[in-house]
Amino acid sequence: MRIIPAIDIIDGKCVRLSKGDYDTKKIYNENPLEVAKSFEAHGIEYLHLVDLDGAKSSRIVNYKVLEQIASKTNLKIDFGGGLKSDSDLKIAFENGANQITGGSIAIKQPEVFKSWIQQYGADKIILGADAMNEKVAISGWLEESKEEVIPFIQSYQQEGIQYVICTDISKDGMLEGPSFELYQRILDSDLSNRAESRLKLIASGGISTFDELPKLAELGCEGTIIGKAIYEGRITLKQLENYIINK
Repeated sequence: MRIIPAIDIIDGKCVRLSKGDYDTKKIYNENPLEVAKSFEAHGIEYLHLVDLDGAKSSRIVNYKVLEQIASKTNLKIDFGGGLKSDSDLKIAFENGANQITGGSIAIKQPEVFKSWIQQYGADKIILGADAMNEKVAISGWLEESKEEVIPFIQSYQQEGIQYVICTDISKDGMLEGPSFELYQRILDSDLSNRAESRLKLIASGGISTFDELPKLAELGCEGTIIGKAIYEGRITLKQLENYIINK
C-alpha cells in the first residue's frame, strides 16, 4: 500500500481543516516545500497536494506551489482542488503534477471529466469521491450532491477510471480512525473482474494511528492519504519510513 502524505494549501501555506470546514483552518507551516522535502527525506515517494483556494474558486490558484515542489523534489504529486477546465488541467500537468484528482467536475461536468480520462489515460486521472453520509460532496465540500458514492464510483469505472480517492468527510481531520466499513463495501462493489483493471482505492480521512495502516492494506486499499496525524505527531515520519522499507 502506498503511503501518500497530504499538503493542503491556503494562501500558499500548509494548513489542515476539520471536516472540510474552512473556519477550522490551522496553519502548520508557511513553507510547503520545506514540508515536502521532509517527506522525501524519509523515503516517501508520493504527495497529495490540494489547492483549497482553488476548490472554492472557479479555477486553479496555487499552481506555483505545485511547480516549486515538483521542480525541487522527486515526489510524484497528485494534484486536486479547482480543476474545472481543460486549461486548468494543462496548467497542473505543465507545473509538474503526475496525476490530477477531479471531484466536483465529475459531478457537474461529467462529459469534460470523461474526456480527460480518454485524453490522458486512467493512470493520470483520479476520481475524487468525497462523501458525507455516503452522498458525494463537491465545491470544496461546501455542497452535497444527490449522488450516492458507490454507484458514482461504479459509473466512472465503466468509463475506465481505476484510481479513486474516497474521503469520508465526517472523519476528515478528526483523528478518530478511517471508514473501514465504507472502504470494504467500495472494494466489494468493484465491477472489474480483471486484476489489471481492478479498483485502486486510496483511503483518505480520519487516519489517526500507525496501526490503522496495516488494516487498510489488508482490506485491499492501494494507497492511503495521511494528513493531520503527521502534523500532530500521532504518526511519525520515521514510522512511515520503516513501513515503506519493510513492506
